Amino acid sequence: MHWVFILIAGLLEIVWVIGLRFSDGFTELVPSIVTIATLAVSFFFFSKSLKFLPIGTAYAIFTGFGAAGTAIVGILFFEESAGASKLFFIVLMLAGIIGLKLTTPAEVQGEEG
Repeated sequence: MHWVFILIAGLLEIVWVIGLRFSDGFTELVPSIVTIATLAVSFFFFSKSLKFLPIGTAYAIFTGFGAAGTAIVGILFFEESAGASKLFFIVLMLAGIIGLKLTTPAEVQGEEG
């Protein structure tokens, strides 16, 4: 369940970062409200995961997933460049996230018996 919290927090991080773009420096009301609300809920789920996961692992996954997801959204919806090196490093970031998940002991993850 702790990994679901990180996943939700990371997905919401993508939403609030994109919301920052549309809030125009918090001068646009609706995007600003969406940004602040998703930021708060994102940190709520992130904090829930910290009850069970190592802080370094959890934070690396939270920020890595958010950064990779935001970069992918930028490429798909905002016409940002998608060069081979950029895609390589996004994949490398996602591989690191998977590696952290796989190397976190089961008893820390709350998946024991």
